[in-house]
Amino acid sequence: MTENSRPRIISPDTHRQNRIPPGQAETQKWPVLHYGDVPRVDIEHWDFTITGLVESDVKLNWQQFRALPWIDVHCDIHCVTRWSRLNNVFSGPSTRSVLDLARPKPDARFVLVHGEQGFTTNLSIEEFLHEDCLFAIEHDGQPLTPDHGYPARLVVPRLYFWKSAKWIRAIELRDRDTPGFWEQNGYHMHGDPWTEERHSW
Repeated sequence: MTENSRPRIISPDTHRQNRIPPGQAETQKWPVLHYGDVPRVDIEHWDFTITGLVESDVKLNWQQFRALPWIDVHCDIHCVTRWSRLNNVFSGPSTRSVLDLARPKPDARFVLVHGEQGFTTNLSIEEFLHEDCLFAIEHDGQPLTPDHGYPARLVVPRLYFWKSAKWIRAIELRDRDTPGFWEQNGYHMHGDPWTEERHSW
């Protein structure tokens, strides 16, 4: 599928009259924020797995993952550290098309996303499967940089951006919610920027 023929999804939040959530400030830059060192990824040995409450486990190498059908998503992103960047375009396979490979079981209600270096984040399966959610390989037409999650990151535009895990390697389907790395360290289990679900206290 060529770039011009890919489906283009417009995230609903971009239609808001005021696109900046409470407590946020707009930035033209894309700040780099993460805990620890940036992983060194060997693309020849990279793989992505889907496990848990699925009909069949899935394991893809980089070539197989990158060959999945892509979408383009026009969206805004909001970091819990109080910056927002408007009018991004992320490109890559949709979360739904990736998850469909494994055929989720009926009792699968939550997704635990695994990244490099043991990082995880949790989402309900409904949030994970919104039409504007994808595994981004490119941002604004260029491959992701290592600082921003190369070779691929999750993008969930409607939640604070820590939910859009960098350096993804696996998703695990569960029947109950399980806190990820930042959620275990005081961040909110859901993370809605419009109601300022920043922390768990």
